[in-house]
Amino acid sequence: MISENLEKSIEASLQAGKSIRHIYERGFASKLKDDQTPVTEADLISNQIINDMLGKLNYPIISEEGIKIDYKIRKEFNYLWIVDPLDGTKEFINKTNDFTVNIALIENHIPILGVVYAPASKELYFAEKGYGSFKIEAIENFKDFKNLKHINLLDCSPPIDYTIVVSRSHLNQETTDYVSEKKQIFENITLKKFGSSLKICKVAEGKANCYPRLGPTMEWDTAAAHAVVKYSGKSLLKFNSTDELTYNKESLLNPFFVAE
Repeated sequence: MISENLEKSIEASLQAGKSIRHIYERGFASKLKDDQTPVTEADLISNQIINDMLGKLNYPIISEEGIKIDYKIRKEFNYLWIVDPLDGTKEFINKTNDFTVNIALIENHIPILGVVYAPASKELYFAEKGYGSFKIEAIENFKDFKNLKHINLLDCSPPIDYTIVVSRSHLNQETTDYVSEKKQIFENITLKKFGSSLKICKVAEGKANCYPRLGPTMEWDTAAAHAVVKYSGKSLLKFNSTDELTYNKESLLNPFFVAE
């Protein structure tokens, strides 16, 4: 039995995803924000849908496209939502299909619930502490949620060849060096490129052994998929550390990490 928080998160992600898919198919314009990252109509509409739906659950919301909350206030939050209404905006603009809706619930700096929905492929990943981590394929509407097959990610086996997922848009020298080091350990290495939080989800569902992110990300980029990989029995740790990523820090910038 899933919680009301997870149920509403799934419903919000699917509703936001439907709007994103409509905009994706009909065409759209984009512009640069002050930080020089792109934003589209789909980002803003998705953000509004999610905020309207999750706002009824009485937890504060941190969103990439929302009003920023001063740390003096949010450091007192025991629970909060962390949302990326459209993760992978560059992939959305470039029409690669690798973009997602990310919704996470954080308890005392740890993700206890996560939903990642890929509107183009219609793949839904969701997880909750004490419940597990699951995937549903070919889902468009919440009314179909209970009737479609739930794939338990704990049952997924890793690939035969050691497989590393890397960013489609942010492949840097540090990552190339990491892959080279793995080639000294494993005879057969397969490299796959994805965008958005799907890279972490590929580790969770056993389609990749690891995802090194040796470059900048924000908390809303990882929180939801962190829950998916965590409750699938795998991990998302700071690079060269045994410590998990944590959330609602004073700086919302993540350290380098590896999901495996």
